[in-house]
Amino acid sequence: MVKRAFLSVSDKTGIEVFARGLSKAGVEIISTGGTAAALKNAGIPVTEVSEVTGFPECLDGRVKTLHPKIHGGILAIREKGEHMAQLKKLGIKPIDLVCVNLYPFKKTILKENVLLEEAIENIDIGGPSMLRAAAKNWQDVVAITDVEDYSRVLTHIENGEDVPSEEKFKLAAKVFEYTAAYDALIAAFLREKSGNPAFPEKLTLTYEKVQDMRYGENPHQKAVFYKEIGAPACCLHHAEQLNGKALSYNNINDANGALELLREFSRPTAVAVKHANPCGVASAESIYEAYIKAYEADPVSIFGGIVAVNGEVDEKTALEMNNIFLEIIIAPSYTPGALEVLMKKQNLRVLKLPGINAPLPHGALDMKKVMGGLLVQERDSVIYDENEFKVVTKRAPAPEEMTDLKFAFKVVKYTRSNGIVIAKGEKTLGIGPGQTNRIWSVKMAIERSGSEARGAVLASDAFFPFSDCVEEAAKAGITAIIQPGGSIRDEDSIKECDKHGIAMVVTSVRHFKH
Repeated sequence: MVKRAFLSVSDKTGIEVFARGLSKAGVEIISTGGTAAALKNAGIPVTEVSEVTGFPECLDGRVKTLHPKIHGGILAIREKGEHMAQLKKLGIKPIDLVCVNLYPFKKTILKENVLLEEAIENIDIGGPSMLRAAAKNWQDVVAITDVEDYSRVLTHIENGEDVPSEEKFKLAAKVFEYTAAYDALIAAFLREKSGNPAFPEKLTLTYEKVQDMRYGENPHQKAVFYKEIGAPACCLHHAEQLNGKALSYNNINDANGALELLREFSRPTAVAVKHANPCGVASAESIYEAYIKAYEADPVSIFGGIVAVNGEVDEKTALEMNNIFLEIIIAPSYTPGALEVLMKKQNLRVLKLPGINAPLPHGALDMKKVMGGLLVQERDSVIYDENEFKVVTKRAPAPEEMTDLKFAFKVVKYTRSNGIVIAKGEKTLGIGPGQTNRIWSVKMAIERSGSEARGAVLASDAFFPFSDCVEEAAKAGITAIIQPGGSIRDEDSIKECDKHGIAMVVTSVRHFKH
């Protein structure tokens, strides 16, 4: 039974109600500092921790609870006679419940221009020690760190019941999740500040749940969406959903792909994505024009897809978008007229992401889970360096071809490998994604482009190991190609280009996306 409780919380949400309930149930409450003052002001009887330890709080509050009369009372195993005998001999009373939440380290480091000294002072020492002690001795001590658990625990105590063992065990597990995440956040912050490598010998990550999903990629798979702490404003979880059903697992995955590709463009641009691959991308003088071009690029595949744009959606654009079935529209803002149009479709997910163009932090990492392990790499934050462009053919691209080559290379970076993109007038015509043979991707992109391929340009995410891709491009009327180069048979492709008067630019930057 809970007869004595220790309460010390930075976040005081709900603590007064919880403490009052404990007190009415006859539980003695021990507390420290601000929590003790708040409870006393509320008229709740409280014993100061210094009264229990016989030692004053010191070092500006850094040392308060690190004392045998606190930790002995928490860690004593009640069924061990020798433990209880030692408590009696030392004048220590058992503590049956520990309710602690920690100094606001996360809140502190998320402040702009936070000083290292301020962050350090918000590293809790005593709190994690007490929580871990209580969770270790879960059979005898209730360990609480989440306000959501207050009422459930209090109900048992008010009913004169002991908190069930299974409940105490779940709370103990929750404590170690909480303290592990807290320590991981501290480690990541200090690693960044100290200039230590981005790839430490021990990598511990912490994320916070955003929402439970209805299911994962398929209905039989359970799924959850977690967010990275301190993620920049361009990330999807910062979006405000203005309309439609909750986002699904596939929605989030596809929408993220659309946002990543969109970030490559500064001109008004519309990106349509289907099953994590771009299906229509276009830039123009306005968002309306860009959307129309992106739709025309593939009016079949865009059906049921996701559209992201990097400028405000007006009523005229919204009317065009409403002509077809779209799963999601993402934009930094919408005019009132546009929202009135889009919200007529009850299930259309309309997301407002003001920070859609916000920069990502330097050194961001990309991770991929594999069975029994984790692959971690630097994010592919490079697209190309124009100073490194090399025209390897007899004919150089005309200015309008070069504009389209740069455009197409940005799109192919986000197309599953082997990836091919054909474009003209800053608009995709045909996209060949994710084939096991590059020539198949080329043929797929050409087939999708149809007669429009004549006079268009082609981008490849990696080099051509054979000249067959150039041969197919020449048959279709492609006039310029951009690719990373680096094959031992580059010369074969270059000669084939010269044979047909095709200009070829080599970037020296590869963009595999597996």
